[in-house]
Amino acid sequence: MARGAGLITASPASAARGPSGTRLDRPRGRQEDRAITANASTARASVAKSTSWSYAEHFVPESEAMERARARASELGIGATGPGAGSLLRALCAAADARSVVEVGTGAGVSGLWLLGGMPADGVLTTIDVEVEHLRAARQAFAEVGVRSGRIRGITGRASDVLPRLTEGGYDLVLLDADPRGALGYLDRAVRLLRRGGVLAVAGALSHDRAGDPAQRDPATTAVREIAKELRAQEDLLPSLVPSSDGLLLAVRRR
Repeated sequence: MARGAGLITASPASAARGPSGTRLDRPRGRQEDRAITANASTARASVAKSTSWSYAEHFVPESEAMERARARASELGIGATGPGAGSLLRALCAAADARSVVEVGTGAGVSGLWLLGGMPADGVLTTIDVEVEHLRAARQAFAEVGVRSGRIRGITGRASDVLPRLTEGGYDLVLLDADPRGALGYLDRAVRLLRRGGVLAVAGALSHDRAGDPAQRDPATTAVREIAKELRAQEDLLPSLVPSSDGLLLAVRRR
């Protein structure tokens, strides 16, 4: 046998190559190293951002009454305002000394508890929902914390029918916490209910993190974007989008 028989030595020309003909064993270049470093940094930033969001979202803990109301919402198969958005709504009510508040979408009373928590003792919450069962669950939540029945005006019906019957310019804060596809039809009416300096709040403004992705075009997400666009275009409103819970779109009426 000839010396060296059975030993196969790969030359540079015969080294394994990928589909494009690029050598698979070649060392990484500086550009690839920078890309890997950038990807790792992005991943770390994403984790940090998620951690910060969770910290802020649960910074103000919910009361036991809120937890029970949230459990009832789950039993009814309906959503409920998250603690991040809820605590912000409570702070806004307190800052505005809000005595007259309108809520579209009563749910099981979670958002109502947050709103009432920031309103003065003589403040009145007008809450609207198409389902009698939802209003019943909310009243139970309010009764558990000792809210007088006179402070709650529960109205069963469609917001498009109820809002026109309310006093224009007579409310400190209006919360839209219902299907955004319907909200487009009564958005202007909701704004007109606000006094000067009053706040319009739209819950679910990030549409489960789909609103910022142009590829997402489902009806609810499209409606959320249209609401944001409409509020941003009005000269008498000062808008802001806060990423608390599932997003809270705010607009202050200047005049």
